[in-house]
Amino acid sequence: MISEIYDVIVVGGGHAGCEAAAAAANLGSKTLLITMNMQTIGQMSCNPAMGGIAKGQIVREIDAMGGFSGIVADKSAIQFKMLNRSKGPAMWSPRTQNDRMSFATEWRFALENTPNLDFFQDMVKGLIVENHKVAGVVTAMGIEIKGKSVILTNGTFLNGLIHVGDKQFGGGRMGEPRAFGITEQLVSLGFDAGRMKTGTPPRVDGRSLDYSKMEEQKGDENPQKFSYSDTPKLTEQKSCHITYTNENVHEILRSGFDRSPMFNGTIQSIGPRYCPSIEDKINRFSERNRHQIFVEPEGWKTIEIYVNGFSTSLPEDVQTKAIKQIPGFENAKIFRPGYAIEYDYFPPTQLKHTLETKLIENLFFAGQINGTTGYEEAAGQGLIAGINAHNKIYEKEEFTLNRNEAYIGVLIDDLITKGTEEPYRMFTSRAEFRLILRQDNADIRLTEKSFNLGLAKENRMKKAEEKIKKSEELESFLGGLSLKPGIINPILEENESNPVDQAYRASQFLTRPNINLEKLSKIEIIGEKVNQYSEEIREQVEINIKYKGYIEKEQESVAKQNRMENIKIPENFDYTKIFSLSSEAKQKLNNIKPKTIAQASRISGVSPADINVLLVYLGR
Repeated sequence: MISEIYDVIVVGGGHAGCEAAAAAANLGSKTLLITMNMQTIGQMSCNPAMGGIAKGQIVREIDAMGGFSGIVADKSAIQFKMLNRSKGPAMWSPRTQNDRMSFATEWRFALENTPNLDFFQDMVKGLIVENHKVAGVVTAMGIEIKGKSVILTNGTFLNGLIHVGDKQFGGGRMGEPRAFGITEQLVSLGFDAGRMKTGTPPRVDGRSLDYSKMEEQKGDENPQKFSYSDTPKLTEQKSCHITYTNENVHEILRSGFDRSPMFNGTIQSIGPRYCPSIEDKINRFSERNRHQIFVEPEGWKTIEIYVNGFSTSLPEDVQTKAIKQIPGFENAKIFRPGYAIEYDYFPPTQLKHTLETKLIENLFFAGQINGTTGYEEAAGQGLIAGINAHNKIYEKEEFTLNRNEAYIGVLIDDLITKGTEEPYRMFTSRAEFRLILRQDNADIRLTEKSFNLGLAKENRMKKAEEKIKKSEELESFLGGLSLKPGIINPILEENESNPVDQAYRASQFLTRPNINLEKLSKIEIIGEKVNQYSEEIREQVEINIKYKGYIEKEQESVAKQNRMENIKIPENFDYTKIFSLSSEAKQKLNNIKPKTIAQASRISGVSPADINVLLVYLGR
C-alpha cells in the first residue's frame, strides 16, 4: 500500500488525464497520475492532429487558461492551417498536423517537470468509497491508494472490445489491455452506464504510396500557432495529400458487409455521427461515387501514414483489397488494419457543471467517459475537472465557464444539460455566441480568470494586458483619423468600392467588405502606424472594427441570458409539487437539477411554458 494520501488522483494518461493532472498539480494539489502504461502518456490514439473546426478554439482556450495542449501541439507540429479563412472570423479554426511520437514525448516532459505531480503504472480496478464520498482507488495489483478526490479519464478502456471483421478481442487500444471493474462498481453505486463505439483507419507504409496521383495539401504560407506563449513558429512544414475512393473501392467494401460487425449486429452501440466509418459512408451516402481520403504523415522522420477518412472495422482482407483501388495506393503496404472499438461511458447528465458526479462526492469524470469524441474536447474537460478537484479539496469556489465565455463552457453545458446518446463532437454551430468566442481572443476572454485562480502565471497576464492595451491604441487611432476623398478614393476605386465625396474616419472604411487594414496601410500615415504593431494586434483590431455592430448585438443577447443565469433555483427544489409543469418537464428537471432558470430552459423537453411556470413559482 502507498502510504501517502493524495489531494487528487487522476486515472488515465490520455488528453483529459494529462490536462487534469497538470491543472491540479500546478494549482498546488499533491497529485498522482495513474496510467496502465507510462510509455503511452499523451498518446494520439487516432489521427496525428490537433484542432480543427471549433476544436481549434478549444485548444486556444486551454492555452489561455494555462493548460499545456497548445504548447505541446506547437512543439510537435509538422504543419499548420487556419481552416475556414474564406468565411467570417467566428469560423476561423486553427489546426496542426503533428508528429505523433514527439507529441507524446513533449506531454511527458511537460508533466515530469510539473511540481506536485507523481506517477504510478498500474490498472485501476475500483474506487474506495466511504459514505458516498470517494477516498481513493484500488489497483489491479491490489494496492490501495488514498486520495481526497479522484478524476476518472478512462477514454476507450472501460471494458473495451476491439472488432476487426468477425474477430473480437478485449483492448483499450490496439495492443493494449482493457480496464475492468470500474463500470461494474459504479453501476452498483447507482450510476447509469452505456456503450459507445469509435473506430480508426489502417496505417500504411508511406514508401509504398504514389503521391503523384494525389493532390498535395501544403500548410499555410505564414503559419500561426496555438499557444499565446513563446512557442516556436513553424519554419518548415510537411505536406499532406488528398485522394479519393471510387466505385471499385465501394464494391469491394460492400462485398464484406456480411462480415462487418457494424452490419451483422455484432456492434450495437452508437458511433460518431460526424466521423463515420468508410462502410457507414458508402451505405448512408450510396448516391456518392467517391469520398475524400486525407493522407496524413505521422511525423518528421517516420514513414507511417494515417489514412484519414478510411476508418473501418471490416475484415483485414477486405480492407487490403479495397485500399489498393484508391489512386496512389495501388502498391500500399498496410502496417496495421483499421478497427472499431466499443467501450463504456456514463451519461453526463449525472454530473455537475464542475464535472463532479452528483452521486459520489469528490469523484469527477472527464473525456470519453462522458460520451465525447476528440482530443480537444477531452483536454478541455480534464482542465476543468482538475481545477475543480483542487478547489473542492481546498474549500475554494467552484470554477465553471458559461456558454458566453468559452467553447469549453458550451461543451460542458451541453453534456450536463442535454446529455448525449451518441459520441459528442464540438462544432461552431453549437455556440450561439460564436462571434464573441473566436480563436483570436481566447486570451482576452480567459487569461484573467485563470490568473485569478492561480493557474495562468503573471507573464501570461501581462501579455494579455499588453494585447488589450495595444489593440485599443490602434483602434483609437483608426477611429480618430479622418481621410479626405482625395486620399481614400484611389484605394476605394482600386478595390471596386464606391468612392466618397466627403471625409470619413479610417475605421468606417474598414467596415466595407472589400477593404482591409493591409489595403488602408498604403496610405503613408496609416502604414507607419500599423507597422508598429504585430500581426496578432492588427488582426484583432480589424475584426473588432469590421464586426462591431454584430458583436454589440451578440453582447446584448449575452446580457439577456445572464439575467436568466442570475435567477437561481434552490438545490433540492421539488418539481413534482408544481402541478402546472408537464410530466416530461418534471422528470427531466428532477433528474438534471438545473442550478438556474437559464440552464433549465436548455433542457430538452422543458418548454417555454414550463419556464414561465417556474418563474411565477420563484416569484419572478
